[in-house]
Amino acid sequence: MQFPDDENGQLLAEIAAAGIDLSKMHQVDFYILFEQQSDAEKFAKEVVADTLVQHAELEKCQDTGVWEVITQVQMVPEHTLLGQAEQYIESIANNFNGYGDGWGLMDAEEA
Repeated sequence: MQFPDDENGQLLAEIAAAGIDLSKMHQVDFYILFEQQSDAEKFAKEVVADTLVQHAELEKCQDTGVWEVITQVQMVPEHTLLGQAEQYIESIANNFNGYGDGWGLMDAEEA
């Protein structure tokens, strides 16, 4: 399987090489970071109201003190769709002073 020559394409290639079937539905976790807990909480509430995101979990990073919201989306992790979902979730996060910090699959290494 060929993947585009960018960060998401490289990560998808590594996941596929690890034996993960990327043609099937997976839970994809998108990681969004916030400096303020209140911003993270507002984003989490807003993003789960969207039909794309099934669940959002809020945690504080013990090392950095930054708040992380893990948004979960059931999808086939196809390169274009993955990039669109990532951009869409980040666009919502930007309204709450948040920024994207990558993604991962439940049954694969984080990307």
